[in-house]
Formats: sequence, C-alpha cells, structure tokens
Amino acid sequence: MVRLLSVLVSVFLLLSLLSGCWSRRELDELGIAVGIGVDKAANGYRVTTQVVSPGEIAAARPSGNRTPVTVYETTGSTIFEAIRKITTKSSREIYLAHLRVLVIGEALAKEGIHKALDHFSRDHEVRTDYFVIVAKGATASDVLKVLTPIEKIPANYLYLALDSSQKLWAPTATITLDELITDITSEGKNPALSAVRVIGKQISQTQKNVESIEPPGFLKYSGLAVFRKDKLIGWLNEKESKGYSYITNNVESTVGAIACPGGGKIAVEVIKSKTKIKGKVRNGKPNIDIVVKMEENVGEVECEIDMTKRETISELEYAAKLRVEKIIKNTIKKVQSDLKVDIFGFGEAIHRADPAAWKTLKQNWDEQFAQLDFNVNASVKIRRIGTVANSFHKEGVE
Repeated sequence: MVRLLSVLVSVFLLLSLLSGCWSRRELDELGIAVGIGVDKAANGYRVTTQVVSPGEIAAARPSGNRTPVTVYETTGSTIFEAIRKITTKSSREIYLAHLRVLVIGEALAKEGIHKALDHFSRDHEVRTDYFVIVAKGATASDVLKVLTPIEKIPANYLYLALDSSQKLWAPTATITLDELITDITSEGKNPALSAVRVIGKQISQTQKNVESIEPPGFLKYSGLAVFRKDKLIGWLNEKESKGYSYITNNVESTVGAIACPGGGKIAVEVIKSKTKIKGKVRNGKPNIDIVVKMEENVGEVECEIDMTKRETISELEYAAKLRVEKIIKNTIKKVQSDLKVDIFGFGEAIHRADPAAWKTLKQNWDEQFAQLDFNVNASVKIRRIGTVANSFHKEGVE
C-alpha cells in the first residue's frame, strides 16, 4: 500500500511539471506568409508579405473573383517592427515558418543587407531553407505583387522556377539564408544571388494576368547579382552565370550548342558535371587549377555529319571541351576585370592548400584575386547520340 501511494505521489508530481499548450496558436488565427520582401524606406524598411488566402487555395470551387494570395505592406525603423505593424491591416498574425522566398530590393541590396538579415537569422520560428533572391530593376514589393499562372501562389512559383532552372538550365543559384550568411562572413568567398525581373509590371499585378493564354506580365530569372560582402556591386549575364555554376560545381544538367565542322550546329545535353578547384602558392603568388569532368548526350543535329564514326565523336568531345573552357575563362576574366571580387571560393581553396600563406594573402585578397593566375582543364565524354545515328537531312530531305 505504501509503495502504491509512493508511485501515485510521484506520478502527480511529474504531471505538475508538465507544461500545457500555453503557446498554442490555432491555424485559423494565423496568416501564413509564403513570401516576404524587404525594400529600403526613408526611415528604415518597407516590408511586403505575401499571405495565402485559405478559402481560395483549399476550396474545391474557388470563387474566381478573389486572388489566391493577399499582399500586406508596411514600413518600420526595423524589420521586426514593420512585420508587427501588419496587424493594423490584417486580422491575423503573420506566421513566417513556411516562407519559400525572401526577396531583396535592388536599392537595399546596393546599400547593404547584413542588418536586414539579422531578424530572419535570429527568429526561432523561421526556418532557413527558403531561397534568397534579388529584384533586378525593381523593388521586392513589385516582385511579390505579380500574379502567376500554373502556380496559384506566386511565392511557390518563384521557389519552384528557381529550383528547376538551377537543375535543368544552370545560370541560376539556389542560395538559402544560411548559405548567404556563410558567404558574407567568409574570408575567401563572396555571395552571388539569383536575380529576378518583373516583365509588364502594371498588368502583371492584376487578375487579368492569369486569364489569358499568354500572360502579358511575368517574373523572369535573369543572371546573378554579385556582392562584395553584403553589398550589391554588379551583375552577371546568363552565360557568365552558367560559367559561375560550372566553377562552383553546381551544374546538374544544362544544354549547349557545338559548331559542326562543315557548318551548322549540334545541341548537347550535359548529364553530369563535376568540378574540382585546387589552390597552390608558388613564391608567394597564388594560383588556381580548375578541373571539370563532364558527360553529355547528343540531343539535336542540324548538320550533315556521320555520328557512327568514332573520330566524329572525338571531334565533338574536343569541341565541347573547348566550349566549356571558354565559358569558364570568360566568366573569371569578367569578374576579375570588372567586379574585382572573389565569388568562386578561390580564396577558400588557397586557404586549404596553404594556411600559412593565406594569413598574408587574405589581407588584400580582392587585389590578389584580380591578378590571380588560373588554369582550366575540361574533359568531355559523349555517352549517347539518340535513337538515330545520323540526321534525316543526310537522307536527301531539303
């Protein structure tokens, strides 16, 4: 009996220590934000949140006259303050745990973003696996107000389009908040973020934008935004951005064209790409070796060429090798001459190779990077030529 009483007392004591759901918030009391944008304001920040309209997303038959998301915009001396001020416009508390994208306006990016990022890195409710992008020639507010076809929620469109573009086309970069902060604080690498443009600003922000077979306005990823630490200093075009992806080993697949020996071209699909960067220091001078190994398939032939011959395949492999080496070299030279900032992680490679030399080199690494010698060596193997050996053009079709 005494033993039983002791057990019961122990159980009651343990139960008294258990906390209830004191911090519970019901779903119908929250505004689920899927996208957030930060712009420069006169005295602080302008924050734009894209909040899901549950009735339009979950309903079997949407009303048709309401947009699937609602955008709230406020200003504050801090981002935290601006987000809280949204309650003066919204009946629900803004909940940021399901963010898909953080959009940074171009003007703010040029001024510096490290202060703006502090709130997002500090908030315990916000995951850091969303993508960070820069609005090019526009504000973050402009981007988040665009209605998109196919994907009802525009923030989902931004996330999925960037993810598929990085995997299938390559001139974009899927950078999360953690990766961005790591690049900003790194001594041997600076950030590069995907840039998004708004095409047809006025019409794209109305319901009419999703009511036609060809949307008059849309969002388009357009190269990369280059930063020195936390400040935007320039842009890379599409080809240069693809070179950046090759160098940083972020090409899963892409498509390119090779010139045929007798005129015309052949389209090839990269199915595998692996890049290794090796740093070394000789007589106090840093040097970088870039080795790229690729596998490709032939996807289209627009010339008369005999694909059944091994020497033909060897010629195409050599042409593909020269093509990717040229893209990489031109990208590095552009960044060295115009931007003069290491976005490739060459400094990190030198640090790994020679920590002692890096202690000296890092003091003026931007200047060292601008004069850095590098070597590029690519090798390409063509694995498949498709279901036909030669183009039907060779069969007499004009």
